[in-house]
Amino acid sequence: MASILVLNGPNLNLLGSREPDTYGHRTLEEIMEDLTRFAGACGHELTYRQENSEGALVDAIHKAATAGVDYIIFNPAAYTHTSVALRDAMLAVRIPFVEVHLSAVAAREPFRQLSYFSDIAMGVITGFQGDSYLLALQAIINHIEP
Repeated sequence: MASILVLNGPNLNLLGSREPDTYGHRTLEEIMEDLTRFAGACGHELTYRQENSEGALVDAIHKAATAGVDYIIFNPAAYTHTSVALRDAMLAVRIPFVEVHLSAVAAREPFRQLSYFSDIAMGVITGFQGDSYLLALQAIINHIEP
């Protein structure tokens, strides 16, 4: 059994009402509940948290290293394009992670096409709204159980 942490960055608490054509109609809680059920059905433990603060996300990454987290699904949201601190935290803990985005970032504004995480992630999944998380979880399970 693997321990998987899903970390969600700023403004994702507004899913369901925030730009639903871009981000989907499901709330973060609905997406995370479905993900938790799927992970459990596959024999893995999944926990999640959402933070609007960069420092709180850094703290969560540090804590993951001492809590025995095996994998992280990470949606840094707007911090994708700005946070060296979060990148350094991910490098420091060396927990394999999948970078996730709900929207197709490559088809959006040029500033959204820069990621501080893609080159250090196991992989990147974008553009499938809430299903991006499910695809990331399936990728991790496939990595665990080839």
